[in-house]
Amino acid sequence: MSGKGEAWFDDFSLKIDGQDVQVLGEKDKLVAKANLDHEFDMGSRVQFPELDEFQLASLQLLGKIWGFLKYHHPQVGKGNYNWDYELFRILPNYLGANTIVKRNQILTEWIDKYGKLTQCKTCEKTSPDAFLKPDLLWIENSGLDSKLENKLNEIYQNRFQGEHFYIGSIPNIGNPKFKNESPYYNMPYPDVGFRLLALFKYWNAVQYFFPYKSLIDKNWDGVLKEYIPIFINGKSELEYELTVLKLIGDINDTHAAIGLGNQKINAKRGDYYPPFQVRFIEDKLVVTDYHKPALKEISGLEIGDIITHIQGHTIQRIVDSLSAYYPASNNASKMRDISSDLLRSNTNNTAIQYISDNQKKRKSIKLYKKERLDMVRWDLSDRKTSYKFLQNDIGYITLRSLEKTEIDTVKQLFKNTKGIVIDIRNYPNTPVPYSLGSYFMSSKRPFVRIMSANPNNPGEFNFVKLLKIPKGRDTYQGKLVVLVNEYSQSQSEFTAMAFRAGDSTVIIGSTTAGADGNVSSLNLPGGMTTRFSGNGIFYPDGTETQRIGIVPDIVVKPTIMGIVNGEDEVLDKAIALINEKF
Repeated sequence: MSGKGEAWFDDFSLKIDGQDVQVLGEKDKLVAKANLDHEFDMGSRVQFPELDEFQLASLQLLGKIWGFLKYHHPQVGKGNYNWDYELFRILPNYLGANTIVKRNQILTEWIDKYGKLTQCKTCEKTSPDAFLKPDLLWIENSGLDSKLENKLNEIYQNRFQGEHFYIGSIPNIGNPKFKNESPYYNMPYPDVGFRLLALFKYWNAVQYFFPYKSLIDKNWDGVLKEYIPIFINGKSELEYELTVLKLIGDINDTHAAIGLGNQKINAKRGDYYPPFQVRFIEDKLVVTDYHKPALKEISGLEIGDIITHIQGHTIQRIVDSLSAYYPASNNASKMRDISSDLLRSNTNNTAIQYISDNQKKRKSIKLYKKERLDMVRWDLSDRKTSYKFLQNDIGYITLRSLEKTEIDTVKQLFKNTKGIVIDIRNYPNTPVPYSLGSYFMSSKRPFVRIMSANPNNPGEFNFVKLLKIPKGRDTYQGKLVVLVNEYSQSQSEFTAMAFRAGDSTVIIGSTTAGADGNVSSLNLPGGMTTRFSGNGIFYPDGTETQRIGIVPDIVVKPTIMGIVNGEDEVLDKAIALINEKF
């Protein structure tokens, strides 16, 4: 479960008696055959003609069959073939096929290359209770001849079982684990074959192992065909990165992102930032705070000022141009992420137009490198005090900086208060669903149902766990009010679900990010690492949270007037609610 940046341990190696285990494996013939195939390490050597409609449809079909074989064929599952390089081996001949008959013949011979199947005695039918079932209708709807169609169905019926070379599950958590996926670091801008490979890899990972594929706005089948010419015709490393980012955005998941490998995008967005924070308040870009108050006089903008133009362009025009490149489950989290980049620049100043004190103004503002501003990401602890009294009888806890060692302290400190406010308009510094959540339960209660993929039947997802919060040793007798907004993501949302199961809980605020569950990471050519939500997270009654987020019991949003007056209107509502209940 993560809203924070991932830790990528790319330089990790395990050694035994001073020797790398990979070397030992090859010497003892324990290494998978796929890892011994280095034919295309320096490039795919694939050349693409200008694609006509038939070739485009043929590549779409190849992408589906390549992915199907990757996750189903026993020889691939055993690691006997470098499946990336098998794509490059078939492509030259396949691109020359100009009829359906010839295309089917090439595909049939390709599959025959991997030998006869043995009967699978452990392959089970898809559970009738599965929440999601494998989508294999394309096999009968792709114009395949009966021989090829039968071969694919036979592979499915005798698909690989057990420890797969390319896919597994994270122990005790259940989200997909993509294995043995080389990021091809030596290709910062991979050749055209590897770029197509990136599309095929990602599309099939989502096709079989994304629990929220049914919630994607676009038709996922059509997405594959749409992006084939875009990936093939890319002209630069930046264009490739942007294309990958746009593809990632099409799954409508706030967890989706590029973790590594977006250097050109970051360079284009720039290293300079404004000295103040901005948020969309009442659909306007508003200055809400300063990273360094000392820079306020230099900047000249006041808290509550509304920025209307940047470099002569309206905010709406800029947002529209950027929207496709900010993956998000819903508009609230998309605007959250866009707002943090709107004033980024490659230069140390930018021209803006803004409204201050009801007057239209314009000026050039100075921008700074991050290190000059002491910027702290919203999903990291700010190391400030995590708890305090709001009044003599109301306690306040922010999960952004709460330490595990402080949990017993706050329970004892606030046990006689009439209400506690827990602020999760942030990312929790430490997990608290059980350690703190149980304090608000007078009995053991379910709070979340988890759905996971079945790696032995790609595309099947089942409910596997119903998690419960135990009754605490002591139960809090007052009112609990939980604060959420678009900065509440992943573990924040999971935690809010736990608190919601309490005896006397009210959730106040606005739409959360709508991305819960542990993330699964996938390497793509060009040194890229991306991720998406790997588990399905639901309320105990089956109500979905993805894209919807945690729906507040009482909706309260900040206003521009409140920002100007230095008010926290969401917190003020929480205090008022506690007071009116007593």
